[in-house]
Amino acid sequence: MRFVGAAEIERALDYPSLVDALREAFRAGCSLPPRHHHEVEVPGGTPGTLLLMPAWRPGGAMGVKIVTVFPDNGTRGLPAVLGSYMLVDGVTGAPQAILDGRMLTVRRTAAASALAASYLARKDAARLLVVGTGQLAPQLARAHAAVRPIREVRVWGRSRDKAAAVAAELSAAGLAAEAATDLAAAAAWADVVTCATLAREPIVQGAWLRPGAHLDLVGGFTPAMREADDEAVRRASVWVDTREGALHEAGDIVQPMASGVLAAEAVHGDLFTLCRGEAQGRQDEAEITLFKSVGTALEDLAAAELAVARA
Repeated sequence: MRFVGAAEIERALDYPSLVDALREAFRAGCSLPPRHHHEVEVPGGTPGTLLLMPAWRPGGAMGVKIVTVFPDNGTRGLPAVLGSYMLVDGVTGAPQAILDGRMLTVRRTAAASALAASYLARKDAARLLVVGTGQLAPQLARAHAAVRPIREVRVWGRSRDKAAAVAAELSAAGLAAEAATDLAAAAAWADVVTCATLAREPIVQGAWLRPGAHLDLVGGFTPAMREADDEAVRRASVWVDTREGALHEAGDIVQPMASGVLAAEAVHGDLFTLCRGEAQGRQDEAEITLFKSVGTALEDLAAAELAVARA
């Protein structure tokens, strides 16, 4: 059995190739049992989360990801999200590889946002705002730049120093990036706004968004977490990664549905319908689009297979 580490995964999963692999995976589909979602008590601290995410294609590959999300890890010098992935032969059940779950998760998550943007963001989108300064922030910028002609990036975070550090990392990688101090102004400037935070109250206000903007909400993965307000939902055409996941687990969808701001039938579609051509994405240049992802084990399986094949 092989072990595929973070550096190998990062080298193997370039964003153009990974976006294409995810597109094909959503077209083909696979078996996706509901993921296990457990709260883990942390005495004296913020509760953590344990996620178990299996997926398989009958007669093909099978895998399961074990993920932990512990929000207080930043104070310990550790990433908030950690985990591992086991890839298994779907015919014999024999383990084939163990992969670093953290890198696999951030790469496939960013690629899924880029995949959605390839249908929902304007084709001429050139200005990107990244909200958040965690491990996903630079990955999201690189992924979006793989599908749209991003020329300028601004990074906003509660810590200006962290925002500046992310901007410097992106600049070193060839993207013109700088830290933003005024979130409202940066959101109004951007063609694409991507959010990757652990916020429980909305950060981005819909009133800030310019006509034609695309809003990419990545961070929230429970009904209690939320990154954008009701006005963003009202103004936008709403899309999700999977209906089953987002309509039950994503606070940015669940909360507006509970209050009557959003009807389930008003969600235009998901990555399955977009990738299969069963739904049309952006309708016009002035339309505001909103994409909410919570993640799906299909993405992990596709990314793990590609990483093992290339590593």
